[in-house]
Amino acid sequence: MLISREGGRLLAAAAIVSSVGLGRVSARCTFCTLTSQRQNWLSFVGALFPSVASPSPVCIQLASMHEKARCTVYPLRADQIERIKVPDDKVEWSTEWADYSPTEFTAPFVLKAPWADPELNNPEFEPKWNSLDGKVNRVSYEPKKYEIDAKGKPLNPCGRTGLCGRGILGRWGPNHAADPVVTRWQRDSNGDKVVNTDTGLPILEFVCIERGDGGGWAIPGGMVDPGEKVAVTLKREFMEEAMDSTQASKEENAQNSKLVDSFFSAGGTEVYKGYVDDPRNTDNAWMETVVMNFHDETGNKVGNLKLKAGDDAKNLKWMAIGKSLTLYASHKSFVEKVAKLQKAHW
Repeated sequence: MLISREGGRLLAAAAIVSSVGLGRVSARCTFCTLTSQRQNWLSFVGALFPSVASPSPVCIQLASMHEKARCTVYPLRADQIERIKVPDDKVEWSTEWADYSPTEFTAPFVLKAPWADPELNNPEFEPKWNSLDGKVNRVSYEPKKYEIDAKGKPLNPCGRTGLCGRGILGRWGPNHAADPVVTRWQRDSNGDKVVNTDTGLPILEFVCIERGDGGGWAIPGGMVDPGEKVAVTLKREFMEEAMDSTQASKEENAQNSKLVDSFFSAGGTEVYKGYVDDPRNTDNAWMETVVMNFHDETGNKVGNLKLKAGDDAKNLKWMAIGKSLTLYASHKSFVEKVAKLQKAHW
């Protein structure tokens, strides 16, 4: 088989990259962790083919963060709302794109919702960007303040999405959520930890719900209410999503609340705080979250919890953690962080 000179150089570069022991390096953003393998590969290609422009590390970083936020069809809508396509090299706001004209969409129910922000042209609406605005926290979890464009709209800190407005999100700018990852060890019939034969590491399980909106399996989290502490949100959302507190009796809720308080009060570990690559994101409204791991080493405490899918969930189960998981938005990356924290199989 004949291989062109350029093809041979590419194969040689690939061989060199694959032969080097490469670890992971942290990118500057709290969400995105780039592999040094990918960066080295681009460096090799750039060196071998200097005439071909290579994307900058920041461009690669933002593109990798912005995959689900650039999905072609906006989610959860019966009528098809399509984003315009944003190429990887046009994600950054600093990259000039004179004819960028994103689809504009804010769901009608958002415009009428009492919990949502008004439109920006409302003379009575004077938001305090990057600040605590009354009870509404408009401060991003990202270290850098988000910018405001010439029209007074907050700009997604991770770049263009192909859609402006708020979509189905209530707040202009950051929409804060909290996600509790409740875990235990998978055990066999003898009560011993189940160990993965490939990695030699014990297998974790976490409480997982199937979203009722068609978004697939997810961590049972939700939005932080105005003035609410994240710790309160974590407990409330877990009870609503995984214990069906909205449909339970007053007596059942009192008993469940006591059990959850006992478990959550032992303390959780923060595994992530920042931007979320979420299909609901737009140029002007985006999801951010705090992810906490609440682990039950013996499994005795969570065994007492009466788990039941909430009214906006289709199903609930203890799901084994591993890299083959398919989860909503950025939830897979959050669960991976939990697995590494607990030194579990991934």
